Amino acid sequence: MDAPDKLGLCSGRLERLMAVLQDEVDRKRLPGAVAVVARHGKMALFNSVGQLNPVTGEAMHRDARFRIYSMTKPIVSVAAMMLMEQGRLLLNDPVSKYLPEFSQQQVAVQTGDGLQREPVQRAATVHDLLRHTAGMTYEFLGSSPVQRQYAQLRAGSRQSNLTEFTRQLARVPLMYEPGSVFEYSRATDVLGRVIEVISAQPLQDFLRDIIFEPLGMLDTSFAVPAQFHGHIAEPFARDPEGGVQMRVIDVRAEALLASGGGGLVSTAPDYARFLQFMLNRGELDGVRLLGPHTVDFMTTDHLGNIPIAAGGSSALLPAGHGFGLGFAVRKHLGVAAVPGSPGTYFWGGLAGTTFFVDPVLNLFAILMLQAPNQREYYRMLFRNMVYAAVLD
Repeated sequence: MDAPDKLGLCSGRLERLMAVLQDEVDRKRLPGAVAVVARHGKMALFNSVGQLNPVTGEAMHRDARFRIYSMTKPIVSVAAMMLMEQGRLLLNDPVSKYLPEFSQQQVAVQTGDGLQREPVQRAATVHDLLRHTAGMTYEFLGSSPVQRQYAQLRAGSRQSNLTEFTRQLARVPLMYEPGSVFEYSRATDVLGRVIEVISAQPLQDFLRDIIFEPLGMLDTSFAVPAQFHGHIAEPFARDPEGGVQMRVIDVRAEALLASGGGGLVSTAPDYARFLQFMLNRGELDGVRLLGPHTVDFMTTDHLGNIPIAAGGSSALLPAGHGFGLGFAVRKHLGVAAVPGSPGTYFWGGLAGTTFFVDPVLNLFAILMLQAPNQREYYRMLFRNMVYAAVLD
């Protein structure tokens, strides 16, 4: 830990951030949280509030294990780009080159006679998987006929292995023509299977060997070992605002489905190492996993004029933002309702975890919590208060 004032950050304003989070705990809207703010390679804030588990009342650990859900996607995207740098895949490769079950994909078209299937006009590529333009969707983004078919696959149960799941998914029609629309989706789960085929390893083993062990992320995995079951952060049993509480995944049991889109468990210190690696443009503590220009390529907008699908995807991608390869990317200083430099990239997880990286300010921040129904509120609150603490 370094003195915030030496890093261009106001210690009093960071204390205010923690006080606001503590007030949320006191009001029983938030079970507990861990916050990290780092700048210029130094940690200015690493603190916790509240409870690890509301049932037991145990205090939050700074090294608590959190279900990070979609914060898995940036890690899997880095793994894919490492394969690209090794000459083992091209971004314009069709997905079917690695997964033949995707060679006859069809798109759902609503007609007067009901839902019809038509052959796609062009095949989805690895690039499409990375930027969520592969025509796929998520079951929780709506209730269209295609999304209802996604729900029947029951990916959240983690009971199918990745091979079985992607084969089942390939039989479901697409929501959109590949390349035509940004729709947040199960594409990164498919990307995980592409990585398995190329590497000839289970995704969990490949990530461990090429990312987690080299970067020292030893507490990040798809399931929590038995000796650490007491370190898992838990949400409230009931939504404090009276809504329907989301059921979180059971990370105590070994997962058959290693979901590249949302299956990892991690800690604030581990994820801080991953973000410092990204902010360093592909290197950490003398270990280089990506070239600096590949990191720049990943963290710039890849949508251009491709529209964002109405509904759930538009809510996930704020105004003034595009999407890169595994990350949302800020394009304008203004437009969005939260502060941030152009080039800031970020993402979050369904249970409430969130991060952002601001290369202009040489800054990153992480908020780890398990409050699914309040996640959007805490993401915006956290971003506002971290930027309020930056003084230069």
